[in-house]
Amino acid sequence: MSTPPLLHALAPGATLAIIAPAGPAAAERVAAVPALLQAQGWQARLYPGCHARHPAHEFLSGPDAQRLADLQAAFADPQVDAVWCLRGGHGSARLLPAMDVAQLARRPKLLIGYSDITALHLLLDRLGWPTLHAPMPASDLLLPGREADAQALFTRLRQGWSAGEVLAPPLLPGAWRVPGTVQGRLLGGNLSLLAALCGTPWQPRTEGALLFIEEVGEPAYRIDRCLLQLRLAGLLEQAAGFVLGSFTDGAAVADTEAVLREHLAGLGKPVLAGWPTGHGSPHQPLPLGVAARLDSAAGTLTLLQDFLRPRGVA
Repeated sequence: MSTPPLLHALAPGATLAIIAPAGPAAAERVAAVPALLQAQGWQARLYPGCHARHPAHEFLSGPDAQRLADLQAAFADPQVDAVWCLRGGHGSARLLPAMDVAQLARRPKLLIGYSDITALHLLLDRLGWPTLHAPMPASDLLLPGREADAQALFTRLRQGWSAGEVLAPPLLPGAWRVPGTVQGRLLGGNLSLLAALCGTPWQPRTEGALLFIEEVGEPAYRIDRCLLQLRLAGLLEQAAGFVLGSFTDGAAVADTEAVLREHLAGLGKPVLAGWPTGHGSPHQPLPLGVAARLDSAAGTLTLLQDFLRPRGVA
């Protein structure tokens, strides 16, 4: 398995680029982001799209050209240590065809986000970069009651993860599993985006991967349709195992589980449901793009590669 580029944990004084590649955020939440990071000893660099609105589409934070320029500039800026997406929604996939991948590849950096940001995770996975599936400021950490999620993320951004570390968080209520042990590259994100990008140059590279899936606000028939699309494309069969995060604000828990079991349990591969990552809280940050071992019976993921090594650590 290939070794992803070494990205460093955030040191005091680090600068995080804040970009809005998808939906818009309320002005008061955008204004609160710098103080959120300053309290951690870091600096926020807000890019213009964070304050923008698309003239025709209220679901976008700004025109595609604006959002794309912000993303490319954030990765190109030598003073930026990591790129944190303001929120999800919709719009990241619109940027993929025009992305200057050659320019992007010159300066690997950590991308932080989830939900619609899954489109960017999949792009960077094709470059062999690790990324971080984690809460975002406007949609998550600036809301009341999300202090534990913020602390979990900020602690990990400072200290990273080491090869051999065992992740064994308390699973969500109703967790289920298909027992087994397997290893592969962690990959995935939002189910709707994984399905939407099937048949495109950015579809998930699931061969031998541990596929992580989460979803929000979808009825059982749409979850079924997305899983069916992944299955018909051969992407479920190619995966080595599955880690299922939260499925919130949609179908009844029993209906969601029934659909997931129908598509995954018969594949003869380990499945671990109830991982506390996704929309809602708790939302534990999950490294993507690094090798890990899934022991679904034990409810653990063991990282086989470093992720965000602190500077100065050999």
